[in-house]
Amino acid sequence: MKKIKKRGAVYGVIALLLCVAVYLNWSYVGAPDELLVAEQTDPDSAETGADASGTAEGDYFASSRLSREQARDEAVSTLKELSESEQADQTAKDEAAAQISALAEDSVAEANIESMIRAKGYEDAVVMIGDESVNVVVAPPEGGLQATDVTVIKDIVVSETGVTAGQIKIVEAS
Repeated sequence: MKKIKKRGAVYGVIALLLCVAVYLNWSYVGAPDELLVAEQTDPDSAETGADASGTAEGDYFASSRLSREQARDEAVSTLKELSESEQADQTAKDEAAAQISALAEDSVAEANIESMIRAKGYEDAVVMIGDESVNVVVAPPEGGLQATDVTVIKDIVVSETGVTAGQIKIVEAS
């Protein structure tokens, strides 16, 4: 009976940690839209001049990357604690290790996609890979994003991640 209660407690902890990881993933994937809305409506961010808008845009990309990495670091830390826990069974440890590996792969893919987008001539981009989608926020070229730009970016994302074009959301940073 003790073994069953202990196993139930371990599964409960795993479920809780998975919920935390999913929440963190959801929150950092949702953050760019919230930040874009905040930048568009915040009167303090309505600076004039090309240098000011370039700086604000650079700050947006830097802060988005920082938020993404902080959320991912928290999730990895939580999963590492689980994988190193003496109370967790081997299945839970294996699951945690697999999730850590998946997060690492996503991180590498995001960096590769961002580099390729910049290599195609776009000023900057930030990519967030979720469970079912990929969000890309890109600094638009002169005249805004055109259909050809969207196609180029989607091709890069599809080749790096294997997701379908319908799972990709491309947002123009303003």
